[in-house]
Amino acid sequence: MTDAPDVGELSPPQRTLMGPGPSPVHPRVLKAMSTPLVGHLDPSFVDIMDETQELLRYAFRTDNEWTIPVSGTGSAAMEAAIGNLTEPGDTFLAPTNGYFGDRMAEMARRAGGEVVRVDAPWGEPLDPADVADAFAEHQPDVFGFVHAETSTGAKQTNVPELTDIAHEHDALVIADTVTSLGGVELRVDEWGIDAAYSGPQKCLSCPPGASPLTLNDDAMDKVLSREEDPRSWYLDLSLLEGYWGDERAYHHTAPVSNVYALREALRLVAEEGIEARWERHERVAGALKAGVEAMGLGLNPEDDYWLPSLNAVRVPAGVEDGDVIDYVLDHYDLEIASGLGALEGDVFRIGCMGHGARPENVTLVVAALADAFDALGADVDAAAGLAATREALREQ
Repeated sequence: MTDAPDVGELSPPQRTLMGPGPSPVHPRVLKAMSTPLVGHLDPSFVDIMDETQELLRYAFRTDNEWTIPVSGTGSAAMEAAIGNLTEPGDTFLAPTNGYFGDRMAEMARRAGGEVVRVDAPWGEPLDPADVADAFAEHQPDVFGFVHAETSTGAKQTNVPELTDIAHEHDALVIADTVTSLGGVELRVDEWGIDAAYSGPQKCLSCPPGASPLTLNDDAMDKVLSREEDPRSWYLDLSLLEGYWGDERAYHHTAPVSNVYALREALRLVAEEGIEARWERHERVAGALKAGVEAMGLGLNPEDDYWLPSLNAVRVPAGVEDGDVIDYVLDHYDLEIASGLGALEGDVFRIGCMGHGARPENVTLVVAALADAFDALGADVDAAAGLAATREALREQ
């Protein structure tokens, strides 16, 4: 038998998290996680479950009864939505315009769906005309799109047009709102979205572990009328309905402390007001955008579909993205990230989400980038970037 490992006290570094997630966690959320644990069927926790569901409805802008936190990361909520609404033999229409559209397609394939694609370049939204053509050709049963594509920094515009097209063909619509919920305008009911999933660690600034999901009556009707059980027992929404619905019957042990955290994060959303929160993200991220554009860098998406919560900043000539990322981490304890997929090496992904969407954080990002570019020999106008950020914040 080996000796007991000699492991010291946990002491992670104090980072400023301005990458694509996780985002900085509000102190109130951390405090909520440290409150006493109770059982997952304790009457007091049942009350907390009810409150969390009501707060989620507010953030999603929905009256959907079936609105829950899935026990797991955002990918668990994603798989719960796709795996329950896609039956073997269903045709699933997925986008090609980003990394997470590809993940939608893969999850639908594993659920037994026949996957077809609607094309758009990386960094651009889907064109409703192309979606209409895809429906005419393939007659899909389920249509998935990414509202805020974390890999490209592009926001899907014209969402009601897309959902109208799908509903005209009696298809259900699933929206990936992982990087938009709580930070970018999202109106599930008004826009006709049948199911939406998200992650807590983005614009809600909550540790991962309990992930938002909402389904309307049409979506739940399909879940409850399936001829074949979903392939995942753990994520079977017909079983989870017994736990999160009126019965409160045991299904699994919920991550109680993560639900505490999500509830407190959502309380912060409600206290700020959802519309005011959307406006704050756009305003503060706008100062970051002004700064990098003044440096001469530019962003990957066009202004019409710029995503305030995730800024895909182009890497300047003369430097490698990894060298810049390492520099700001080593010198500033600042986390930003590189591109994914087709944009790998071409962009930095800089989040401006939740508790991270504050003036001092975007000022730090621009200053740290200016220093890194100067040290690594990139030909950018660092002074102009800093001045533009300061001016944009001053005007606020």
